[in-house]
Amino acid sequence: ALAEALEAGSYRLHIDFSGSLNDKLRGFYRSRYEDASGRPRVIAATQFESTEARRAFPCFDEPDLKAVFAVTLVVERELFAVSNGPIVSDTLDEGGARTVRFADTMRMSTYLVAFVVGPLEASEAVAIDGIPIRIVHPIGQGRLTRYALEVARFSLEFFAQYYAIAYPGDKLDLVALPDFAMGAMENLGCVTFRETLLLVDPQTATQGELKRSAEVVAHELAHMWFGDLVTMRWWNGIWLNEAFATFMAMKALEAYRPEWHPWVEFSLGRSAAFEVDALESSRPIEYPVESPADAEGMFDVLTYQKGAAVLRMLERYLGEESFRNGIRAYLAKHSYGNTETQDLWAAIEEASKEPVERIMTTWIFQLGFPRVRVARAGGQANARPEGELGALRFAQERFLLGRLSEPRAKSKASGGPEARATTDSDGRQESSPSARREEASPRWAVPLLLRLATATGTTTQRALLDGAQLDLRLSEPALYVVVNAEATGYYRVSYDQELFRALTGRLFEALAPVERFALLDDAWAMVLAGEQSADAFLALAATFAPETDVDVWKALVGALGHLSRLVDGEPLRALRETFARLLRSPLERAGWEPRPGEPLRDRELRGLLVEALCVIGLDEAALLRARGLYDRSLIGPSAVEPNLAAAALAAVASTGKAGDYERFVAQSKRAPTPQERLRYLYSLAAFPGGEELERTLAMTLNGEVRTQNAPFLLGAAMRNRYHGERAWSFIRDNWEAITAAFPSNTIVRMLSGLRALSRRTIASEVEAFFAEHPVPQGQISLRQHLELMMVNVALREREEQRLAAELLRGRA
Repeated sequence: ALAEALEAGSYRLHIDFSGSLNDKLRGFYRSRYEDASGRPRVIAATQFESTEARRAFPCFDEPDLKAVFAVTLVVERELFAVSNGPIVSDTLDEGGARTVRFADTMRMSTYLVAFVVGPLEASEAVAIDGIPIRIVHPIGQGRLTRYALEVARFSLEFFAQYYAIAYPGDKLDLVALPDFAMGAMENLGCVTFRETLLLVDPQTATQGELKRSAEVVAHELAHMWFGDLVTMRWWNGIWLNEAFATFMAMKALEAYRPEWHPWVEFSLGRSAAFEVDALESSRPIEYPVESPADAEGMFDVLTYQKGAAVLRMLERYLGEESFRNGIRAYLAKHSYGNTETQDLWAAIEEASKEPVERIMTTWIFQLGFPRVRVARAGGQANARPEGELGALRFAQERFLLGRLSEPRAKSKASGGPEARATTDSDGRQESSPSARREEASPRWAVPLLLRLATATGTTTQRALLDGAQLDLRLSEPALYVVVNAEATGYYRVSYDQELFRALTGRLFEALAPVERFALLDDAWAMVLAGEQSADAFLALAATFAPETDVDVWKALVGALGHLSRLVDGEPLRALRETFARLLRSPLERAGWEPRPGEPLRDRELRGLLVEALCVIGLDEAALLRARGLYDRSLIGPSAVEPNLAAAALAAVASTGKAGDYERFVAQSKRAPTPQERLRYLYSLAAFPGGEELERTLAMTLNGEVRTQNAPFLLGAAMRNRYHGERAWSFIRDNWEAITAAFPSNTIVRMLSGLRALSRRTIASEVEAFFAEHPVPQGQISLRQHLELMMVNVALREREEQRLAAELLRGRA
């Protein structure tokens, strides 16, 4: 300690520091792989976000204390070394070691510093505006680099044009690591990835795997400006980085491959955010961060998906040009600096001349989201001739899946409950708990985008619902109205019966695929909330048999799979028959084999339908055919179209025996691409046999499975229909070993599997366990997992007998 205060002035501080190369996938850590000859190889890599740079070098490890970093590495002669900047000197000393010095970085935060050393290679560089781009990878994997290089080249050019600012680095290396706790990390000029997201063979990868790789590459490169060049002042603003990069990745993919329809697929992520945000245990997008554990807990579906969804809603409400001009002004003003959320709103507000901060404050600092109810204003269907709409009434309330101890109202319409009243012993009416929550409901400034069908065509109309209610007179009478046109609004919609019938009667005429997704997703949410019955949802699902969009079918299949867990025995067999009937028709249209020149999304849809028919429907004919496809896929990578091959693999796992299991274990270690190895690994959790599950559980702790993957394998095991409760018991009994072995940020992600449990006795045991075993780096997410588990318990208790009776009645 200093004996006295120093006078103002310049000083040079000398610090002795030593760190360790650890095995926890944080700070400066080891990553291991075997080369083609089976020789063990070790890589030393970094992962510094949020506060791990201090493990590798002494620093003021806070995002607003930016600095220029000069990195020099002393490495063995044969090793490859890479860091944020280009190499400016590489000298060999007398002992045979190399001293590699890298160019100084721009001013940036400590969490963006990176260096990787090991037995690695680099692809040939391609250049965009003089910036060389390479893929750095383990030795022998060069054949898998071309796809990511193409995406990176396109994305870098796209973002430079969109932001109207040149890429702020001198070079760009994308580094594939065998062991990596995150998905990827946006270190300036030295972006690190899980190898499965970067090393891809387009000839064997599924459409989902190709899109996921492209999305992650685009996401990380969007950060080079939004996050690296301009950085949040403190970790409460991490959503500024992650939500915007998620949003911009969709923009880049829309330009790169418009036939992928990325905004339709984004609906799946928005739906996941809706599910969490409809809980009592939700949180605002931005909230106070007081510890490193708080910062780690920010990396969740609300930061990424809800944050991106509200940005998309704002962009569509303001118009793309005004929104982009605001982003450009924000980046230009704050380059190399740090910002707060309000700085972004101020820039967009100045560009658009709209009350952006007033609108967005209600979405960023307030948890939850609204349900917008819409009905004819003034009420009765005969108020105008032929059911025409002259005016609409909108009302908002917070949508909640509900406190599970409280009774839920029955829906009189498609959209949800009417507020109920009860009568006390003195004959006075008082509001139900549900109605009392509605009375105290928060309010949002809701940007409404409407599409109206009139006698002269369709028109769009914009409105802002910033109070409890809004009456909107239409410029001309409408036959039907689509609320949340383009499905870009972050809210659920409840139509009254008349409006709902008008839409569902024209399902494929009136609604685009993304809007059909939203309609279906809103209806499923009402089932989870107890405001619509499961059999009513099945009736709605049946009207989607002509559907041709793969993402709408993903929503359908997800809901149908959930329902299949509510019943057993004969009702389950009846439900599977219902599923099979629904799935056969679109599969017959798609066919079991690819057609020359067909859209790529059709191939993805075929794979989804085959997998659903086999895994959910357990259709014997489909399972037999899928087994044949799987056997054929083993001949070689081109024997079966990749989406079909992946579906056949899932089908075999769902009914697999001991011999299948051993083959899958072997393939999880020796399949030729990272994506195939991961497919085989995670499918081990789906095998129906108890002995196979026990082996899978043991593999997560005996070193057979990488610690980056083991938590996700355990989470998948809790979703095993037959043995999910056994998987939970394994986690409970091995909690100390699990928390010691796995990266800390993966523990709460593993626990997402708890959501699949649905028996109250087990759920009560789980709640009691975590009352005694907190997860500091994910306590908010843990509460959400537990609440969703109880939603599932309530769903089963509410629907099991009723759904079983309806299914058996239908069979009779």
